[in-house]
Amino acid sequence: MRKLKLYIAISLNGKIAKSDGSVDWLEAIPNPEKIDHGYADFYKSIDTTIQGNTTYKQILSWGIDFPYADKNNYVFTRDKTLINTSDVVFISDNHLDFVKQLKNQKGGDIWLIGGGQLNTLLLNEKLIDEIQVFVMPIVLTQGIDLFESLPRETKLTLIETKAYSTGAVEIKYKMN
Repeated sequence: MRKLKLYIAISLNGKIAKSDGSVDWLEAIPNPEKIDHGYADFYKSIDTTIQGNTTYKQILSWGIDFPYADKNNYVFTRDKTLINTSDVVFISDNHLDFVKQLKNQKGGDIWLIGGGQLNTLLLNEKLIDEIQVFVMPIVLTQGIDLFESLPRETKLTLIETKAYSTGAVEIKYKMN
């Protein structure tokens, strides 16, 4: 069975983005050695992404080519009017059943990109297999929480931790 992995950066106070959805604060963290925090290896391990529509719109606002075009990409939304593109398939119904079926297909791991509402939905249904969080050395005054809208109490098991010269700390958990 494929693993669904939440791989994400957060501020020290648990924000994944500013209130407007921007993640430009990540670029403000000094990284003179251009450390990728294991991203290249992680990216090779996945062949599919899942993200919420707000996250997808934020990525499109960056004014770059869609960065995951070489993967199978699914955008979860409630909007039934959206039309699939060459890069993404919009999933507007039966989100949980879709994830269960996806995990049972053959292939690489699945990257849960976010956002906070989708993270909570999949956490509450015990569909996330691993959470790999990069705690960044910054506190945001307002923003979007890693888990929004009442996550259930969930026990995790620590797999590993790693500190980087950028001040980031990687924490990897598996679900119990």
